[in-house]
Amino acid sequence: MTVDSVTKKAMPEAKCIARARIPTTQGPDIFLHLYTNDRDDKEHLAIVFGEDIRSRSLFARRPNETQQDRMIRGAYVGKLYPGRTSADIDERLGLSMQFDRETGELAADSSSTWDGHTEKTLVRIHSECYTGETAWSARCDCGEQFDRAGKLIACSQEEESGIIGGSGHGVIVYLRQEGRGIGLGEKLKAYNLQDLGADTVQANILLNHPVDGRDFSIGKSILIDLGIENIRLLTNNPDKIEQIEEPGLLTCVERVPMVPLHWTHEHQGIDSKEIEGYLRTKIERMGHLLQRPLTLHTQTHTHTHAHAHTTAV
Repeated sequence: MTVDSVTKKAMPEAKCIARARIPTTQGPDIFLHLYTNDRDDKEHLAIVFGEDIRSRSLFARRPNETQQDRMIRGAYVGKLYPGRTSADIDERLGLSMQFDRETGELAADSSSTWDGHTEKTLVRIHSECYTGETAWSARCDCGEQFDRAGKLIACSQEEESGIIGGSGHGVIVYLRQEGRGIGLGEKLKAYNLQDLGADTVQANILLNHPVDGRDFSIGKSILIDLGIENIRLLTNNPDKIEQIEEPGLLTCVERVPMVPLHWTHEHQGIDSKEIEGYLRTKIERMGHLLQRPLTLHTQTHTHTHAHAHTTAV
């Protein structure tokens, strides 16, 4: 058995079943990809910046399908418009896609498809957080990180921090694993335990859950399906760096820190007693790579607590 076959067997199989253009309030269009997989029954997502970042599973030609079928599921090049008849050719923009004649798989063509091997793609692996993203919670920085990731991918460089952005190309993989994998109901119970004096780690343990039960392997499969090979990963979590790498297929070439806005801009970001305790626990108990003085664009992969400057929060 080859190394490749072992790798493919060990990894979950993620398949994109639909893609659609979403105009946004932030400026650039994004392309929302919906994925199924053989590991769970959840609908995981890829929020893709850049029309030319293409899912191999979505774009592969299928037996007896029509060009209309392809356009409806989102396997088209360029932009849809009333009266368009071909998914594989956009006559208005002068774009076309090439396919392997035998397998029907999308062929590498830099004129219409992002070169995920040569380019270093800005990526965020983000776990669902209903409370932080929807209910305005000041208990965590999840909502802030999600918004910040989108802005960084859209821009060429963030003026305030100097972080090099994605210039309109990048991916936010959105995994449906609420509460570090324990679900929303158990997460709300953990919040009550925190109000009773526990920190976020202690609360999970008291509920008989792991400190962090998340699995990033589906996110890894999604990135590989999108043709991404070399990533600049937006994270403070050393475990995420270790889990996301797949030798020969996916490499984290740079860690881009997600520094809390309130640390660098007094009147921005989240300022609450809960968020300060949450960040302190991430640093002291979970080894997250947050520190002062700030070091941007570090390539550190080490999973140690030596990187955590606990006086930072």
